[in-house]
Amino acid sequence: MNFISLVKRVAPFALTFAIGLFIASFFVTVAAPSFQFRRGFNRHREYDRQREMRIADLERENQRLTNRLAEMEKRDWVLDEDELNVPPPPPPVAPVMPMKTVPSKAR
Repeated sequence: MNFISLVKRVAPFALTFAIGLFIASFFVTVAAPSFQFRRGFNRHREYDRQREMRIADLERENQRLTNRLAEMEKRDWVLDEDELNVPPPPPPVAPVMPMKTVPSKAR
């Protein structure tokens, strides 16, 4: 009796699991993944090297800009209006209002 009750409990689970794997196989690969780390390792190393070079470039540029800002602040950077060489704006023009015509009554 115990064997039959065990089969009654395990069989639906196994059948449902098998059907689920069958349906999932249409959307994803059910096979075990192949782990090939050798090929991708050099690519990751090159990517890390490029990333480190880019970070170093950005740090140098950041330091250069920080030094430039400090130099400008040290000189108390103020521009005179003569240094800008910007002409004054033209005077404003009054808008022209259209004339309204009044219809005359014919007698």
